[in-house]
Amino acid sequence: MTPELGIIEGFFGRPYRWDERAAMVAALAPAGYRFYLYAPKADSRLRREWREPYPDSDLANLAAFAAGCRAAGVRFGVGLSPYELYLGFDGPAKDALAAKLAQLDVLGLDDLGIFFDDMRGDLPDLAARQVEIIDWIAARTTASRVIMCPSYYTDDAVLDRVFGQRPANYLEDLGRALDPAIEIMWTGEEVCAREVSPGHLARVGEQIGRKPFLWDNYPVNDGPRMSPHLHLRAFTGRPGAIGPHIAGHAVNPASQAVLSRIPALTLAESYAVGEAYQYLAAFRRAANTVLGSDLANAVERNLLLLEDTGLHGLDTERKARLRARFAAFDHPGAAEIVAWLDGAWEAASELQTQ
Repeated sequence: MTPELGIIEGFFGRPYRWDERAAMVAALAPAGYRFYLYAPKADSRLRREWREPYPDSDLANLAAFAAGCRAAGVRFGVGLSPYELYLGFDGPAKDALAAKLAQLDVLGLDDLGIFFDDMRGDLPDLAARQVEIIDWIAARTTASRVIMCPSYYTDDAVLDRVFGQRPANYLEDLGRALDPAIEIMWTGEEVCAREVSPGHLARVGEQIGRKPFLWDNYPVNDGPRMSPHLHLRAFTGRPGAIGPHIAGHAVNPASQAVLSRIPALTLAESYAVGEAYQYLAAFRRAANTVLGSDLANAVERNLLLLEDTGLHGLDTERKARLRARFAAFDHPGAAEIVAWLDGAWEAASELQTQ
């Protein structure tokens, strides 16, 4: 069973350009990707400065992209992270939120994400506060689907260390009080899960009273730990058997928009063929589709260096050889590799959750 597949542009660092987003939709829609959630961490008007309205130029770009998604049969959504709104959901906050929702409604949203991730969460009544906000929003948005991300969206203890100890029974309280029509996102046993199993998803589903909506942090490579590596390999650890246990599967892609299509295509194949899935063969097919045979072969031959060794493990001579090798290709995927070798995406500051 293939769940609803989609992209969530939810990474830190430089967001995609509009042409990169459009090209990703065009490339992945034929493979079965059916939604795109625009939620880059660098868009401050979706996060700490969410009360600030979008300028007309930004709204026009969002509207054009939304229209392109609909033309491709892809749902368009926005992920709004009203920073610590639950600490003061009063009259002025509601007025500001209503104004933001009205502006987003102009885009004709299919999906509205309300994300409480990466914020303080050590409040005993956190679930009740967040449910109040979600219910208020759901009654006012024109989006046909609302997807919320909890403050504690994984079992990973890093969230408790950084944002405070999660309240007792937080997930159970959230699931019991939240309208069953609202989807709840979950990343797995870790922020960047190595594996997502049917047993784990079944347990989480029982806690939240619905199938979790999987936010998959692969092949994302933001932050100083991951940005020196290109995540190019095929998906593993997501067996087709998890399909019946999730409401949807949202892929958080890498900073490299073209190269991200390679693992994204393998995920669709994994669901399509189930137990017959072979990750290396899937990688080769996807790389050929995205890059063409010659560039795909060059990437496969250097995969250990690009993905495992990474920038910090490459000496100057080897880096220069790789740069010359990929600069010889006239292809946007090769250009991303060259830019990565030049340090274009290397992050300087530590991400709290990665």
